[in-house]
Amino acid sequence: MPNKGRLREPALKLLSSAGIEPIYGGDTRALLVPTTRSDVVLVYARADDIPVLVASGAVHLGITGRDLVREAGVDGEVEEVLDLGFGSGRIVVAVPRDYPYEGLSSLEGRRVATKYVNIARRFFEEKGVRVKIMRVSGATEVMPLLGAADAIVDIMSTGTTLRAHGLVPVETVMETSAVLIRGRVPAGLEYTATQVIEVTRSVINARGVKLVLMNVPDEALKAVLSILPSMSGPMVARLESPKPMWEVLVAARESDLPRIIVDARRMGARDIVILGVEKVVP
Repeated sequence: MPNKGRLREPALKLLSSAGIEPIYGGDTRALLVPTTRSDVVLVYARADDIPVLVASGAVHLGITGRDLVREAGVDGEVEEVLDLGFGSGRIVVAVPRDYPYEGLSSLEGRRVATKYVNIARRFFEEKGVRVKIMRVSGATEVMPLLGAADAIVDIMSTGTTLRAHGLVPVETVMETSAVLIRGRVPAGLEYTATQVIEVTRSVINARGVKLVLMNVPDEALKAVLSILPSMSGPMVARLESPKPMWEVLVAARESDLPRIIVDARRMGARDIVILGVEKVVP
């Protein structure tokens, strides 16, 4: 688990939703932390160290950024099993607003500051552009302002930080987001690792999914069913009521709810109830 930074809190929230919560015992600085699952221990580490830890077999699963996996050069040693849907961004080449940029070739022989040394080197080599890569560990955006670099390669989410430092993105190197990675898992721990992966996947699958229950008169059932989405098909059960009536249960994306509610009511459905969904296993 990342010990700090923008991935830490979303990662903890995701694991909590999967039923895995750290037991701190009063010490929030602990690096090895038991969890509510007796067979799972959290190891807190720098996000950029996690790919190496997983690749080495020291830990078996890790949450980190796809960019950090690529930078560590362990793509072939770890498996990306899940995109976790947070921490999204782009690794970009950015130059000062007044730089006479006319394509990557205009950076030939220039200084490029970055913490993504390996990613940047591979990118420029593949493009056939020779630059001088300068390793920095923080405050990359200030390097052109100080005259220490002509361009940078850095992560961009909204672009606000780049704009604040007078920089504009000119090339996208790669897309990134938080991922769950897996390394070598001993046979005795395979079952536990699979459980963690699948319950985490089920939480991700449930994002934006709601259960919709409604009562539908017999004469309106066919019309209502025709406008409902579902994974395999709606569940329909006859109600014990004076007038022939059916209970319909369907899983739907939250974005579809306004249409479903309005159309179903127009067709005669009533008593519509919307419920949250915690996990979905297709």
